[in-house]
Amino acid sequence: MKANKDNKVYTIDEAQKDDYAAQGYDITNDDGEVIQYGAGKKIEYEVYKELEDKFLKLEKENKKLKEEIKELKKSA
Repeated sequence: MKANKDNKVYTIDEAQKDDYAAQGYDITNDDGEVIQYGAGKKIEYEVYKELEDKFLKLEKENKKLKEEIKELKKSA
């Protein structure tokens, strides 16, 4: 497994995984798939706001659909 951060890549074992993740390193398996993200990750505000807006829209739609299902069950 490997620990990646910026331009640094270290080969680590299972015992070191949590220590490197706490320092902000992403932990990947031998195939390059991220198995644990490092602490302290940040995203741009615009990306956060876009995701928040999408979440609120989907939450509202979900509530509406649940109400429609409830109404359909009553009439059935």
